[in-house]
Amino acid sequence: MKEGIVLFARGSRDRGWAAPFRKILKRLHEDLPEAEIRLAYLEIMKPSLGEALRELATKGVKSIRIVPLFLGYGGHIKKDLPALVAAADPQVKVTIEAPVGEAPQVIEAIAALIGRRA
Repeated sequence: MKEGIVLFARGSRDRGWAAPFRKILKRLHEDLPEAEIRLAYLEIMKPSLGEALRELATKGVKSIRIVPLFLGYGGHIKKDLPALVAAADPQVKVTIEAPVGEAPQVIEAIAALIGRRA
């Protein structure tokens, strides 16, 4: 069974804003060619999270990890995301991971970049 991964970002009216997320998606496609990976947005941009989850379900994916591309836990992660997941196909197991910004490696990389230690 293929693994499903949805990279979840907020969205913006500026299409260029999503460039780093598209780079992450491209890298993951290279590193995990067997996985079904999608980028989805909370608002403004397409696809929405619901659209991405439905697409993966139609491809037969039965287990999906949502990886929030946020720095920390805020209202979108605490309230909006669980509500969107609750509306997903009940036949598909959906898990929500911690926002990437909570990972010690990300915190260290940001601090190193700011401190020019990288």
